[in-house]
Amino acid sequence: MGTIKKVQITFDCKEPERVARFWCEVLGYVVPPPPEGFADWAAYESTLPAERQGAGFVAQDPAGVGPRLYFQRVPEGKVVKNRVHLDVRVGTGLVGAERLAALEAESARLVALGATRGQLLLADEENESCQNMQDVEGNEFCLD
Repeated sequence: MGTIKKVQITFDCKEPERVARFWCEVLGYVVPPPPEGFADWAAYESTLPAERQGAGFVAQDPAGVGPRLYFQRVPEGKVVKNRVHLDVRVGTGLVGAERLAALEAESARLVALGATRGQLLLADEENESCQNMQDVEGNEFCLD
């Protein structure tokens, strides 16, 4: 049997720091400390060539359990639906009106951060309710 590998989830985006900071708020992640010898990330970035400044940003689980998120600047904008997306688990174990209330509360919090609300999918015979969302650059994710 193989060993379990750690993964990093990478987002292509226009503004890496903006999107990373959004996801820090969504997931309770943090921006890692800047490299040794730098007071902050802006000081570090100022040492890079102009074309590399703002090219990437990181969000990480402060407990080190969840995957690292890496945000990289790309020239093209988002054009089609994501083939992979994150499900943010806010209603685990809840059903019916309790689950819908949890989804609504988290959706409202994220809209205030710049997210866009999509379709609310109501429970059926197989699945519990979930709320489709988009982050600040239009990447789809679900509140589930």
